[in-house]
Amino acid sequence: MLISFLFFTGIVGLVSWFKLRKSKLNTLNGFFLADRSLSFLLVGGGLLFTNINTATIIGENELAYTHNMSVMAWGITSVLAMLLVSEFLMPLYLKLGIATTPDYLTVRYGPGIGKLVSCIFLLSYIINLLPSVLYSGAIAFNGLFHFSDLWKTDYWTTIWILIWVMGIVGCLYSLLGGLKAISVSDTLLGFGIFAGGILLPFFGLRYLGQGDIMHGLSILLHNRREHLNSIGAATDPIPFGTLFTGMLLVNLYYWGTEQYIVQQVLASKDLKSCQKGIAVACVGKLISPLLLNVPGLIAVHIFTHLDNPAEVFPKLDSLVSPPFIAGYIAAIIFGAALTTFNAGLNSSSTLFVLNIYKPWTEKRGRAADEKHMIRTAKMFEILICLLAMFIAPFIIFVKNGFYTYVQMVNGFFNVPIFTIMFIGFVTKRVPAVAAGIGLVFFIVTYALTQLVFDLHIHFLHILAILFVLTCGLMLLIGKLNPMPVPYKQQLNTLVDIKPWKNRHIYSCILLLLMILMFILFSPLGLAK
Repeated sequence: MLISFLFFTGIVGLVSWFKLRKSKLNTLNGFFLADRSLSFLLVGGGLLFTNINTATIIGENELAYTHNMSVMAWGITSVLAMLLVSEFLMPLYLKLGIATTPDYLTVRYGPGIGKLVSCIFLLSYIINLLPSVLYSGAIAFNGLFHFSDLWKTDYWTTIWILIWVMGIVGCLYSLLGGLKAISVSDTLLGFGIFAGGILLPFFGLRYLGQGDIMHGLSILLHNRREHLNSIGAATDPIPFGTLFTGMLLVNLYYWGTEQYIVQQVLASKDLKSCQKGIAVACVGKLISPLLLNVPGLIAVHIFTHLDNPAEVFPKLDSLVSPPFIAGYIAAIIFGAALTTFNAGLNSSSTLFVLNIYKPWTEKRGRAADEKHMIRTAKMFEILICLLAMFIAPFIIFVKNGFYTYVQMVNGFFNVPIFTIMFIGFVTKRVPAVAAGIGLVFFIVTYALTQLVFDLHIHFLHILAILFVLTCGLMLLIGKLNPMPVPYKQQLNTLVDIKPWKNRHIYSCILLLLMILMFILFSPLGLAK
């Protein structure tokens, strides 16, 4: 198993090196945006595998095991959000020629809001994104390779060691390869995840059916059918009603504003490649339940009890897969952890250097050259990598499920930022002071509902309520104190912005498939 893991990991590393050996990383555009040269496959692969990381693989399978298929809504409803972003936001971003999403806020509201949002992004990466990816990766590897037993160490110590190993490897990869290395490896691993998504359920069903796959499938489809239901009840982690409130807002934020995601698309060579790449990622999201949810469903019939249900995916893989295949899936898990971690590091340094450090040096009258800024970016990546590695082990103490914790904490950062972005898109006179007050109001109020007062309302519904209230507050401020001169877009087109001609046909097909997925996993389908 270890040999096959090293073999497949080595293949990805060698192919990435071969593709990048002539790439130039001595410019900011090359290091942060791959010289805006990514094809639609690299864009799609980068989007998909930056999104599908160990946090989603571990967390969604955990909730499928402990509850039901309602957790698949996070990925499946992403299709609608991605298509909306593809149609409305990406053409705007590429016309403006921005490098980061706070760049838009700087143009719309002024440099103060741009820097504030950059700091909020960085805070969310340091305390949530990067630690959660490292922690889930450590859980997966301990479950796959049983390092606690091999090293004769306790679970806490093992998790610490694995987190630091993964953090160091990921940091080196990001420092040496930049965004293009991340996109190339994402694409390779994206193809790998489809294969893994077929292989693990195959071996899981064969194990469940004692060598007979069809018998295993029959057990899965006819026993404990309540786990096959994606229409979440009020007591489930994802009630169905939240799909139309906070989840839609979170997904619109994630695919249209989240820097480490949007940066993959801003590096596309033209709008057509951008929109094709997003469509490719949508296809991947529709297939992803094979790896993100079905193993958890199979595990329901194999493991009657687990002390730590977050280990359900690695335990199933090590139990049912032949050693060679288990090593292959371990390589996918390793890649999933590193690609998201690397993308987070690269985006963090992009935000810091372009939105905080560069303006600071220019204000002091001693603008740094590109080599100095790249060196600063790499030093910053090392710093936040160290912070993330210190924070990650303590996630072990969270309650109510690892994945629910990740999404709840994201609420402090994601929808507040999306709210001021949304008002910026649809209005021309709402001033910067409204954006600042809106951010503070949203974050403080959300914190009170999650940490002080228990309103017995799902956090996704609370996010939607606060979105409406904050929009109203910002519009009121804009009415009472409008900008004297309305905002006007200053175009800076750096790539061809001709849209993909057939995008609407494929969008309709993808939306139909999204709806059919919910019907399949419902009382009208498999969960009768």
